[in-house]
Amino acid sequence: MEAKKVVLSVFIAALSPVGEMYAQESGNVEVNLSGDLVSSYVWRGFKQAGASVQPSLSVGYKGLSLSAWASTDIGGNAHKEVDFSLGYAAGGFNIALTDYWWDGEGANRYFSRPENGNPGHLLEAGVSYALPGSFPLSLSWNTFFLGEGNKKADGDNSFSTYVEVGYPFKIKEVDFTVSTGFLPWESAVYGLGTDGFKCTSIQLGASKEVKINERFSLPVFASVIANPAVEDVHFVFGVTIK
Repeated sequence: MEAKKVVLSVFIAALSPVGEMYAQESGNVEVNLSGDLVSSYVWRGFKQAGASVQPSLSVGYKGLSLSAWASTDIGGNAHKEVDFSLGYAAGGFNIALTDYWWDGEGANRYFSRPENGNPGHLLEAGVSYALPGSFPLSLSWNTFFLGEGNKKADGDNSFSTYVEVGYPFKIKEVDFTVSTGFLPWESAVYGLGTDGFKCTSIQLGASKEVKINERFSLPVFASVIANPAVEDVHFVFGVTIK
């Protein structure tokens, strides 16, 4: 346990100046590098891993962006995910194409064809829109359209889909977001074997920046996430280094 604390301390100290160095703008090109430390990794209402390190890197130009995101559990329980996204944002709309890979640590088959139980890569298309003005309600629609892990028992594509509605608000110095997400039909990716509508996420999230000194502040966040579909609940805490 003490060794893990030391590793985390070294990671935070090392990453802080790196994030400050690379999160910068040059003309119309924007580059961002950051990392999250989370108490557990919960995705769309489903727990994926325990305490994890989640780095991200993105390059943007006039609304177009290319980004990489990953998650590795700190406890060494073989969870490893690496995702790449190509996106475009304009006028409140965001569209994205994402390649997910989560075969796990030691799989050693990133470039292999999906076969013999190897789920391989999954491709997802997503679109979201946030209303402008004083009522910034947001809606996102995300559908997997390619990948072995997206197939039903009969081999047909399930087009696994997740839809989420969210609303941000602020109380004093804390930013809040309340959201709910659901699967509109059978979605093999989420492992439920469902044949209809399932609500998988009801979430209240909060974030703020904790001032360390005049030059450095540490963004922290926490989320309470309930998953009615599997009768589970999570409370996640995290910090962002950027």
